[in-house]
Amino acid sequence: MADFHDQINQEMAREEIHYRRQLALEKKRREHRRKLFFFSLGVVLFAAVTAGIVALSLSRGEKEPPSSNQDGDDPPTQNEDGPITPAVTVPDWVKQDLLPLNEYSRPGTPLTQVTHVVVHYVGNPGTTAQQNRNYFESLATTHETSASSHFVVGLEGEIIQCVPLDEWAYCTSQANAYSISVEVCHPDEDGKFTDVTVQSLVKLLRWLCDTYGIDREHLIRHYDVTGKICPKWYVDHPEDWEALKDMVLG
Repeated sequence: MADFHDQINQEMAREEIHYRRQLALEKKRREHRRKLFFFSLGVVLFAAVTAGIVALSLSRGEKEPPSSNQDGDDPPTQNEDGPITPAVTVPDWVKQDLLPLNEYSRPGTPLTQVTHVVVHYVGNPGTTAQQNRNYFESLATTHETSASSHFVVGLEGEIIQCVPLDEWAYCTSQANAYSISVEVCHPDEDGKFTDVTVQSLVKLLRWLCDTYGIDREHLIRHYDVTGKICPKWYVDHPEDWEALKDMVLG
């Protein structure tokens, strides 16, 4: 009988040992699964934080607010390879009245190459070049929209430079990254420029095209970039646009 009890006790001991081993093994498995869970969670959080940082960096460095004529077009993207922007001395017949640095009209984003020159009209009949330049500056305070151009040509032929030629102006939506913009004043709703305004515009465009090596194909209207009716007269009268390019480039 004693041998029988000893056998029972030994069997129970073996079962106890087996049971404890199973508990230990299950504990190790749970610990492994826990570590694997937290490791996976860490990887996911790291990836999410990294993606957020990249997205924030891109939004600060590349995103463009709406263009000068409130197009609501896509942010600017690089168009095509072109010459690196040269160091340019603006002629003395251009009045320099540069906007202060601000995110609404002069963000200071480097313009590293210029492949196009773009002509606009201000869309505000009877306003002067100085008034339009001052409007651009006021946006830093009003935050009404984002708008500017490199030059404004006035009703009496005056030319004001608002933005340095090695910086973006907020004028031509996706073309801001590779173009120089020229806003032009007009007396009436039809958008037709006065003769003296046209003379100054041709003079300015000829200088810009010579400076940046711009050919006929790359002297364009805002309309040619976004489809916006700008400059209105030259969209409504394409033959006059071709004539203007003839005066600039021959």
